[in-house]
Amino acid sequence: MTELQKKSCRTLELHKVLELLEKEAVSPRAKEMARALEPEDNLVGCERLQQQTEDAVRLAGMLGSPSFSGVRDVSAGLERAKVGGSLNMKELLDIGALLRAARTGKGYLEKDTQVETVLADYFRRLSGNKYLEDKIEQSILSEEEIADTASSELREIRRRIRTAASRIRETLNRIISSPSYAKVLQDTVVTTRGDRYVVPVKAEFKGSIPGLVHDVSSSGATVFVEPMQVVELNNTIREERSKEKNEIDRILMELSAEVGAFANTIQQDYDILCTLDFIFAKAKLAYKMKACRPKLLEKGQTRLERARHPLLPRETAVPITFTIGGKTDAVIITGPNTGGKTVSLKTLGLLTLMAQCGLQLPCGDESTVRVCKNILADIGDEQSIEQSLSTFSSHMKNIVEILEEAGEGSMVLMDELGAGTDPVEGAALAVAIIEHLRQQGVLVAATTHYAELKTYALETRGVENASCEFDVSTLKPTYKLVFGIPGKSNAFAISQRLGLSMEIIQKAKSGMDSQNIQFEDVIRTLEEKRQQMENQLQLAQRERQKAQEDKEKAEKAYASIEEERKKLLEDARKQAQKLIDEARKAADNTVEELRRLRREQSRNPAEENLSQARAVMMGHLSEAEKKAIQKKIKKQAAPLPRPLQKGDVVEIVSNGMRCTVVETPKPGQPVQLSAGIMKLTAKEKELQLISAAPAQKKEKGSVRTQAPSQPTRGSSELDLRGMTAEEALMELDRFLDLAFRLRLPSATIIHGKGTGVLRQAVHSRLKGARQVKSFRLGAYGEGENGVTIVQMNI
Repeated sequence: MTELQKKSCRTLELHKVLELLEKEAVSPRAKEMARALEPEDNLVGCERLQQQTEDAVRLAGMLGSPSFSGVRDVSAGLERAKVGGSLNMKELLDIGALLRAARTGKGYLEKDTQVETVLADYFRRLSGNKYLEDKIEQSILSEEEIADTASSELREIRRRIRTAASRIRETLNRIISSPSYAKVLQDTVVTTRGDRYVVPVKAEFKGSIPGLVHDVSSSGATVFVEPMQVVELNNTIREERSKEKNEIDRILMELSAEVGAFANTIQQDYDILCTLDFIFAKAKLAYKMKACRPKLLEKGQTRLERARHPLLPRETAVPITFTIGGKTDAVIITGPNTGGKTVSLKTLGLLTLMAQCGLQLPCGDESTVRVCKNILADIGDEQSIEQSLSTFSSHMKNIVEILEEAGEGSMVLMDELGAGTDPVEGAALAVAIIEHLRQQGVLVAATTHYAELKTYALETRGVENASCEFDVSTLKPTYKLVFGIPGKSNAFAISQRLGLSMEIIQKAKSGMDSQNIQFEDVIRTLEEKRQQMENQLQLAQRERQKAQEDKEKAEKAYASIEEERKKLLEDARKQAQKLIDEARKAADNTVEELRRLRREQSRNPAEENLSQARAVMMGHLSEAEKKAIQKKIKKQAAPLPRPLQKGDVVEIVSNGMRCTVVETPKPGQPVQLSAGIMKLTAKEKELQLISAAPAQKKEKGSVRTQAPSQPTRGSSELDLRGMTAEEALMELDRFLDLAFRLRLPSATIIHGKGTGVLRQAVHSRLKGARQVKSFRLGAYGEGENGVTIVQMNI
């Protein structure tokens, strides 16, 4: 990166985002990688970084983040070990912890072998070394202590030291507990001086205990004497201590040699673990920011949907939608001070930099980012007294550098372009700079207060106005960014709210150019209409959402009711079929029994028994069918508006059959009904009034018309005898429709034997009827050729 690019990154506060990333890393090396992260300048590199972050986010969500707590920089120790140097206990413990992290990292993806990511290769390349890891862990207890089990020789040396120390303490304990030495000793304790066991003796009695004086107290009142009885034992301990040190050095040297033999693979594990730590730090930062991966483009449009500046509090930051690129290569942002213009500019630049660093963005998941070759920014006041630079001069110095470096594929962000000098000259200069950058293929976003730039954006293809809203009534910005409309500075309104005299404000207005006043009035009118339309749109969206929620609730309720209805109908059908099957079985048993009797008895008794059996069978069938129909779901009838009268047309709610009231019913009595040629009864609560009885008119003559035959709760038969073929077929069609609606499993069509013409017509019609599953002639006891048994298609 060039110095200007680094300066722009700092201006856009990328370093603060990288500081947040650094906090998520564990190892020192990964923290360094976070601080040194720079954006890629090509689509391939950016996609690679984004894919790494996305896979880390996915793995962390499924398996949790791998542990990097043992990853420490061991490079210096590995280099010494490779050339035969000896490592200390801390260095060996760090290497052991690194080997443990490599081993657990190698098994990280084994938890779910179905997950395939670009990070899988990193985990597969981890080596680990369980043998060396265990050897270091078993040999070294801490940074200052070697375990007795490190070697058999060390264990034996320490055993001898403990034995000698025990004998010394026994001897000294006898001395300090002896009454003969009570006056000689300053205190009855055993202590050490220079790794040798001694007892404190009063200075005036130092000759009373033969031995070597090793120390004198600061007051001179106490001398520390090593009694002659323990001198040899102390010498033994000192010799063993020397042997212990030599053995520890040998053990460390042996472990260091083992480390040196595997130094290259250990170094590779360290590098891989640091890289994974850095990548998973980006994933953890994405979780904290509630960020998502943007779609990266080499050409086209950057569109940040509901984007938030990552350094602002998420609870209070107002999301903005920023669009640049494609048909629009320049955006002019206007509006009052403190309205959010600079924040919008920084949000665009910072989020683009983050995307090119492989970081996910705090914006909508449908956002797109066009990869830029470089992002250059001139934001903020860099006035310098030491360099004799005014605000205008410092900005222009930066812009000169930007113009020299910016080229096709660059993005340039400029705050308060042309400010700090004569407004007319500044506005003209700003337009010229923007045009020059556009001709170079640069994306430009700039903030300004100049009306000339607003007009320029309105009149120039490829340049678009954007404005930051400001609520004059509360003197507070809304921080909403609106495209397509230039913003007002609102200087007069803000000054009035702050208490400036209206006289002064009127004088200021009168001094303005009439054209500028008209332009500002047009902007104000457009802004008012836009806000009205936005409020109406929000209201319409809320109403639409509410309607959608109501629709979804209704659909769920309907689906639930429909499911319950189907379940009840299925249960009723099964129960009805069971009853019919039982009745048919009983009938078949009866017929079989009568046939047996027929063979045993004379003809007349058999015929009589057969007739009785047939009657019993039909009664069973009729009763079964009645129960089956009664098992249907009962609908609730609405209360009758008045008592029923003769001639009223009513509907039986349970099956939808329409009937006529034959007689005016008495209170509490069943209602006599007629449905064609059939008569039936029903309770008033089962009926729904359809229409009142028609007025009776006298007719000169009466012509008898046969009402259509319909099945009822107690009957599934249709008698067609005595009808012409045409009449019979009409009645048959009506009968089949109603039987199908009543979900009767079967029905009997009585057509008689006769010449067979009526039977043939009935069979011909049944063959093409959609309500009919199958049909057959009656069996013995059912009417034989005089009836047809129909199985309904229910």
